Amino acid sequence: MRASQFFISTQKEAPNEAELASHRLMLRAGLIKRIGAGLYSWMPLGLRVLRRVENIVREEMDKAGALELLMPAVTPAELWQETGRWDVFGPQMLKIKDRHERDYCFGPTHEEVITDIARKEIRSYKQLPINFYQIQTKFRDEIRPRFGVMRAREFLMKDAYSFHTSHACLEQTYALMYQTYSNIFNRLGLEFRAVSADTGAIGGSGSHEFHVLADSGEDAIAFNPASSYAANVEMAEALPPTLPRQAALEALRDIDTPKQTTCEDVAALLGIALQRTVKLIAVMAGEKLHVLLIRGDHHLNEVKTGKIEGLADFRFASESEIREAFNCPPGFLGPIGIDRSQIRVIADRSVAAMSDFICGANKPKFHLAGANWGRDLPEPDVVADIRNVVAGDPCADGKGTLEICRGIEVGHIFQLGNKYSSAMNASYLDEMGQSQVMEMGCYGIGVSRIVGAAIEQGNDERGIIFPVAIAPFKVAIAAIGFDRSEMVREAALKLHEELEAAGIDVLLDDRGERPGVMFADLELIGIPHRITLGDRGLKDGMVEHQARTESEARAIALHEIVSFITSA
Repeated sequence: MRASQFFISTQKEAPNEAELASHRLMLRAGLIKRIGAGLYSWMPLGLRVLRRVENIVREEMDKAGALELLMPAVTPAELWQETGRWDVFGPQMLKIKDRHERDYCFGPTHEEVITDIARKEIRSYKQLPINFYQIQTKFRDEIRPRFGVMRAREFLMKDAYSFHTSHACLEQTYALMYQTYSNIFNRLGLEFRAVSADTGAIGGSGSHEFHVLADSGEDAIAFNPASSYAANVEMAEALPPTLPRQAALEALRDIDTPKQTTCEDVAALLGIALQRTVKLIAVMAGEKLHVLLIRGDHHLNEVKTGKIEGLADFRFASESEIREAFNCPPGFLGPIGIDRSQIRVIADRSVAAMSDFICGANKPKFHLAGANWGRDLPEPDVVADIRNVVAGDPCADGKGTLEICRGIEVGHIFQLGNKYSSAMNASYLDEMGQSQVMEMGCYGIGVSRIVGAAIEQGNDERGIIFPVAIAPFKVAIAAIGFDRSEMVREAALKLHEELEAAGIDVLLDDRGERPGVMFADLELIGIPHRITLGDRGLKDGMVEHQARTESEARAIALHEIVSFITSA
């Protein structure tokens, strides 16, 4: 491809609202153009990258025996109402009406649609198992679309759905998809990690997320370097303390804390470790108030909390609800002296093992020191794991301690079970002629999100560093003086033809730009290899090669450069 016949639209600066490196660089490199909040056009350069990702995903899914189809993006409300998700999915769903005032939505996912297909087309156990997939545009009405394609409202997704006669059969396909996803991300050239994850709004009995590792990732991942254990922090279990609770040594006493409303401030005032403090979090479930107690240095895990009986749809209490229940402003709340007949106390495992701890006194400007279970307040109503794990916590597999890294979720696989097939009566006849409900799995990959994640993982001060597998071109030819030197022009065109004949995607920069401009554009775009041709080198039969990850170029004989690139 000659640059003069292509469309290169690079910029020196990105808009101020571009927060992440991927967003800034995709705009600067001209991969995407913003058309509205969370809506982007993929320009020719960006589309080449997107299609490479898409092709690798498709090839691996086909290799795994999945069958590609294409479902409509706009789906009728009736299907969603059968499973109850028309209301449950929430404001993320873009709902629309046709001219007859019938309700539809722009599909954020397609479990209902594929289940409708299965219940109409699959009759016998002989047709199972089967795995359908599509690569299609989805829409989710993000409350705050940001980070470019990382959290866009419209995005390209690969979603697959499998149907089975038994859970054991489902597990086999699930394992196959796990391996398929690993193959995909290995081929993409990305550093990734598969982790145990919460099933969330999709539902089901088990799931794994696939994360591209990057410091800018939104998700925290707990992993054990001494074993294969890895889990999203939402799911990683914080084990109970191994030592029993110590006996009380201190008397309960008031502490004057006129301006200290956080555990950090109280610990600093007293000159003690933050681990000795307990913070109270008031939540509402329906009309009932509950209090959650976690150690001052820990953070509440909302996913774990939502799984406690009675807290499935909890929300944080408002300040007015807190003042009514405690007769005290937030910042000074504690579990001692509250009406336990009206308020349920749920303590994290670490808090239940504490003695002589510091907590709020339920009166303004005061905290309590020397608080102890049994003596100063009744034992918790519930003891549960409700905190995020932290680095150094013992691993649940008993093989060492946890470390924490950041990741960008780009894939998620689920064992759905019969959640959707039961709701929509998707059944088949077994060997005995009896009707049975199908078991289901689903498997998603954010195709467009992978592009952003790859850039988050691969970039520097000069621009994007694409893996070879998804770069828009493998090689760029920087022809210095292409518009002035016949020697350069002839050599560049010949090399361009030879590389193309060898099956290598190559971009010839024939724009006649100054070397600095050419180099800056090609580095910003992220092309893995650059070959520079100039009069001086060509007179000696030499060209310069520089990999995108290298800081210096090196001379290579012109007659050797094609074989060198072919083997690179």
